[in-house]
Amino acid sequence: MALYISGQTCVLREVSLQNKPEEMRRVSPKATVPVLVLPEGTVLEESLDIMFWALGRNDPRNWLSPKIGDLKQMKDLIAHNDDVFKNHLDRYKYATRYEPGTNPIYHRNEGAVFLNHLEERLTLSRHLFGDDPALVDVALFPFIRQFANADRDWFDQQNWPGLLRWLNDHLASELFSAIMQKWGVWRPGADEVLFH
Repeated sequence: MALYISGQTCVLREVSLQNKPEEMRRVSPKATVPVLVLPEGTVLEESLDIMFWALGRNDPRNWLSPKIGDLKQMKDLIAHNDDVFKNHLDRYKYATRYEPGTNPIYHRNEGAVFLNHLEERLTLSRHLFGDDPALVDVALFPFIRQFANADRDWFDQQNWPGLLRWLNDHLASELFSAIMQKWGVWRPGADEVLFH
């Protein structure tokens, strides 16, 4: 979403994580997605780094300058999401991938603690740091979407009117529609696909 909003054009290579291409492993031994290789050869392997790179080049909607709070506060909330919430999200959604006895309901309830905090923020404004979307909204949205989709009936029954509205607004947005396209899996020698 940050690449799209900032007007950056890049060659898109959709990969299958079950069959990671050698070309990907060469540029990023970590072999996780996303990976962005810059023209001078720098490799960015984290979503947030890619977002900062793109918005550092062009931030037409002022995502780095929220109406309420500041960039440090947004980074702190994103860090909590990435460290604490994602740990619970993964163990809720994919409990069988973890140690025997992992209780997905426990992790759902622990994840809900973070969602209660977001709900409190969303009672004060339409987005997490004001009435306009900011970096933090776009950074957290995919994780909240995953959490909701793990059991959408349960999620929709929670007392989170602000969070539900926020999530549904993002899902219905033109931005989300523009970037959520199906891309064919890249193969060596295939025609390049431009994302812009």
